[in-house]
Amino acid sequence: MLNNRIVNIIAVVSLLVLLCLDKLMGYDIPFWYYGLPILIYLPFTIHGAINIEANFFMKVQCQADTTEKVAALSFDDGPQTEYTPVILDILKEEQAPAAFFCIGKNITGNESLLKRIYQEGHVIGNHTYSHHFWFDMKLSANMLTDMQQMDALTVDATGLHPRLFRPPYGVTNPNLARAVKAGNYLPVGWSVRSLDTVAKDGEALLHRILTQLKPGAVILLHDTCKITAAILPQLIRDIRQQGYRLERIDKMLNVRAYV
Repeated sequence: MLNNRIVNIIAVVSLLVLLCLDKLMGYDIPFWYYGLPILIYLPFTIHGAINIEANFFMKVQCQADTTEKVAALSFDDGPQTEYTPVILDILKEEQAPAAFFCIGKNITGNESLLKRIYQEGHVIGNHTYSHHFWFDMKLSANMLTDMQQMDALTVDATGLHPRLFRPPYGVTNPNLARAVKAGNYLPVGWSVRSLDTVAKDGEALLHRILTQLKPGAVILLHDTCKITAAILPQLIRDIRQQGYRLERIDKMLNVRAYV
């Protein structure tokens, strides 16, 4: 599988070959040929940055390596007073474990919800403090500070120090890779992207999720969406009707959830 290091090597080697042909062997290479390494580099880099399953800049756990019919539910962007409690009620009723990748700024004022997530047997993960649109443009030190702000609020509210980290929008880059390494986080992605934040039709949303289901799947949902809360009971039942067991993400991936 191509990653950032391999693509960089290919681009540099391509440039060196062109220079060798031009300067040492006298082939009189046209100037625009030197743009070829960029044409090699950019598409792979852009795809790697926006596709979290590509493991392009860093290794991200997006599913379990198993043939067993097991899957994990995960919710991003809470805690939020409108739908997080509804989703927690459903999970409790259905006895289904989940992971909540929380935004730090949403914890303030919602500490009781954060405590409830843990007390009811779910995992709390780090989804940055700000979840800012320009988060990916920050320097690695600033990214780390942002992530640690979320940690501090979680520790204050629950005594737990999250180890699992999910990048905002699933975007990765070299600066984030350095921040993740410096903070000793374990990056976690998904293998089933529900797109529930833009979904309008509940049946279509269910169909999209269920048709992507496979052993070891990590399902991405949001506890900030009305439609997600509406379809969740049916989703859980349908997953189980297909013979799957819902497992907590840290147990399914066999990783530690907290430092």
